Amino acid sequence: MSRFASDVSFLACTEYDRERIAAAIDALTAPLVLPNLHGSRVLLKPNLISTAGPALASTAAEFAAGAAIWLREQGAQVFLGDSPAFGSAQRVCDRHGISEALHGLEVELVEFHHAVRTRLACGVTLPIAVEALECDLLVGLPRIKAHQQMYVTLALKNLFGVVKGTHKSLLHMKLGGDDAHARFARIIFDLHLLFPHQLHLIDGIVAMHRSGPMNGEPLPLGVVGASLSPVALDSAVLSLLKVNREASPLWQVARELACPGWDVAELNFPLKKPDEFLLPYFATPAQLNPVRFSILRYLGGMGRRLFKEPFRHL
Repeated sequence: MSRFASDVSFLACTEYDRERIAAAIDALTAPLVLPNLHGSRVLLKPNLISTAGPALASTAAEFAAGAAIWLREQGAQVFLGDSPAFGSAQRVCDRHGISEALHGLEVELVEFHHAVRTRLACGVTLPIAVEALECDLLVGLPRIKAHQQMYVTLALKNLFGVVKGTHKSLLHMKLGGDDAHARFARIIFDLHLLFPHQLHLIDGIVAMHRSGPMNGEPLPLGVVGASLSPVALDSAVLSLLKVNREASPLWQVARELACPGWDVAELNFPLKKPDEFLLPYFATPAQLNPVRFSILRYLGGMGRRLFKEPFRHL
């Protein structure tokens, strides 16, 4: 990892105001070494879990709009896409106000209908969205969230959405045993190696804590961050939250592989350092749930997909 990829920017930001968020992103990215974005195809990768969950479970509408405004100001062609485990990105965006927030911003919403079977470094082959593989820059928009299976989910976990549709749930169904969390974390970790050009913008304006990713409680943190490296950003945010990094399966994988960015002591903070923030207590799950989905949960999700989604999304 170059010196620039180890940079993690943090700033205070307390409101979901798109213009202020766009200005914050401009400040966050100023120290980072990004290519000229004029004319480039940029994919905004939000976290769109489900229409059934609360808006807090997904990327905030105004945060997505602020990112889109900033990218359009750079002259980029902006697309927004994700692949919820069940349902369509369009329906989730409609349900949680993202479609309305992006109206008039010249952002095209794309469904991940096409995928390329791709072998990851760990040996697992998964269908990866063509739109993600072919963009000039992938911009992740994760929200800081507690997670019952992955402890805390940040930039790395958000990349799981590039795996097409129900294959994510099928993967959950296949994973069992004492090392399931480690194997699942390794698969998610290896996804970031597929994208040579990335930028991750993390929303900590209002986080989800105690539980997650669907049923946690809101916690205003008033902070946003950015990095070219999802590993570095995740390590920095775990330090920012003052949580037990050892409990994070994704952080454990990064450390075991000696991936650049795992060690917060080696990161560079060009703006504010994690210890400069006085944040409220971020509660994490007391213990992690099994990675493997129950058959009832899987079949229930498939039923919602079959009977509630338009046939063109099947």
